[in-house]
Amino acid sequence: MQLTYLLILSFYLLFMIGLSWLVSKRNQGGEDFLLGGRRLPLLLTLGTTVATMVGTGSSMGAVGFAYHNGWAGTLYGVGGAIGILLLAWWFAPMRNLRFMTMSEELSYYVGAHPLIKNLIALIIFVASIGWLGAHIIGGGMYLSWLTDLDLQWAKVLIAISFALYVAIGGYTAVVWTDTLQALILFVGFLLMAVFSVMAVGGWESMMAAQPAANLSWFAIDKIGPLPALSLSVAILVGILATPSFRQRIYSGKDVTSIRRSFVCSGLLYLLFSCIPAVIGMAAYAHNSNLDNASFAFPHLALNVMPLILGLMIVVAGVSATLSSASSDAIAAVSVVLRDLYCLLFDKMPAPGKVVLLSRFSLLLTVMLALVFALGSDDIIAYITKMIAILMTGMCICGLMGRFWPRYNWQGALASLIGGMLTALLVSLNQDWNQWFGNPILPSLLMSFMAGWLVSLLTPANRVTAAQALAILDSQRAEMEQQPVTLGLTEAKSTADLQPKGNQ
Repeated sequence: MQLTYLLILSFYLLFMIGLSWLVSKRNQGGEDFLLGGRRLPLLLTLGTTVATMVGTGSSMGAVGFAYHNGWAGTLYGVGGAIGILLLAWWFAPMRNLRFMTMSEELSYYVGAHPLIKNLIALIIFVASIGWLGAHIIGGGMYLSWLTDLDLQWAKVLIAISFALYVAIGGYTAVVWTDTLQALILFVGFLLMAVFSVMAVGGWESMMAAQPAANLSWFAIDKIGPLPALSLSVAILVGILATPSFRQRIYSGKDVTSIRRSFVCSGLLYLLFSCIPAVIGMAAYAHNSNLDNASFAFPHLALNVMPLILGLMIVVAGVSATLSSASSDAIAAVSVVLRDLYCLLFDKMPAPGKVVLLSRFSLLLTVMLALVFALGSDDIIAYITKMIAILMTGMCICGLMGRFWPRYNWQGALASLIGGMLTALLVSLNQDWNQWFGNPILPSLLMSFMAGWLVSLLTPANRVTAAQALAILDSQRAEMEQQPVTLGLTEAKSTADLQPKGNQ
């Protein structure tokens, strides 16, 4: 059976690579490779968003978390659904400004200040490596359990797989393969939930096998109200501050289609949130003595599913990893080409070299992520700590910049540093970390307070929104081979283009 699983996975990965090669023929240049030409329709945006959300964390991570904590496994989905709905209404209008990276957007809010743009670009790159590491960990553990491959070699195989098809087809390949994987994910996970419950004797038998505290509302009796809130907020912050979700906004056809796809994604994700919890509890009822809860998902696939369904579950599990990994990989490459290249060489890459440089950047990013992933095997802890340390500051920068016109570059710098230092301090204190569950809440509070106080104590930003946009457009035009614009041509009104209060 293990050999059969390995063969099926190999054929599936070859199919993804072939599909990437086919869609890559539509790429005409750097913007097509990195953003799909900024013309993705609603269905493709919906498919790639759903696949990215239903990824490593909300599948294997949430299943493993539910294995020990019952209904607490749904917290991941609740936080993610709220996050994508907020992203739809607050930040979808940024599509009209033709940003290429999240660092561009966040620097725009504070006068396109180069220090903020470059610092956020570095943070995004490191965060993307962290996200990729989480996907490699989850996929590697899954593959190792099913095929009996050495865990470290399984991680290497997962990393090589998504690197190949992203390098071939770029962002267009990502959205097409994501859409296909989204269909496989939903069908596969739903079937697994149904058959897992049947395999342990039905719903009542599964519930009877759980510790009583795991069956409380969101298992708050087990993990505590503050850690439960922290976990949901961590995932919410991850959605608002993850560059791959901003890529969906920048690449969408228009604001309306982006909002509709995000709303549908959020509702589907909310419905999906119960499925990993059910699978995790079924795994606990089947075997409560697994050495590592992260193996709960492949344990059921290998020991409970009939062969044909097991093969489908194998593909669904790998799809969860690859869909999220490919999205984060292309977001990291965009930052490297748009921001870090300019920081290092004081110029934008030549338009004719963008695709080649993108592929080199992709390989470098995946290699770095693999190095970090080889030393960890705890997906949830890996994700929540990484979000708190690297992403709370970016989340606050986005929210305060969008809605508070007094926010300036000094405040943004204080938010980034304050959030990061607070998260590190809480992470290093075992009692504090246990009390909060993870560092996200104190990190958010300190990031906000630091940004607010420093902005009030320093001079107001004198660069207007139009001037900031012109600065960013002039830089980007060097790479896109487009005339410099103020980004206003696609907007219905300047009200959608400026931070609240500057309208």
